[in-house]
Amino acid sequence: MTDQPPKNPEPSGVDLARVALRAAKEQARARGAVAQQKKQARRGGLRSGARADGRDPLPLGAAINRLITERGWEAPAAVGGVMGRWPQMVGPEVAQHCEPQRYDEDARVLTVRCDSTAWATQLRLLAPQLVARLNADLGQGTVRLIKVLGPGGPPRRYGPLRSPGSTGPGDTYG
Repeated sequence: MTDQPPKNPEPSGVDLARVALRAAKEQARARGAVAQQKKQARRGGLRSGARADGRDPLPLGAAINRLITERGWEAPAAVGGVMGRWPQMVGPEVAQHCEPQRYDEDARVLTVRCDSTAWATQLRLLAPQLVARLNADLGQGTVRLIKVLGPGGPPRRYGPLRSPGSTGPGDTYG
């Protein structure tokens, strides 16, 4: 039989001293933090110092990003960015004839109005590719459907003679 050293030797005097020193440092750090908090409470709260803390001013972009994240506005903000970049997303020719109107976050539907029925038909044919492109840019599932509206006509007038401020035929028979 050979004499093998034990696999887990007992800590020697130097190792015990290191463990005790580490524990003492952690306790001192904890006592110091508690004492510092008590001291700040007596002085009337936190004081400014040379180091950065949570009260320092933020750059505008970082403050807006933090606000968007805290409020859960990531998807609407991303879709709003797409509305600003619409010509780059669909191309200048399509963007000249079709423009995004609104985004319904609950239904995840983007509504687009076209200036002619021909362009509305063309956009309806391109809708699946546009949904895929938007989801690739914004994140999967952000846009489920593109609702395409044709051109809107002028408001209907129900007769050649109108009195100023009237709301239509219903206001006469009250």
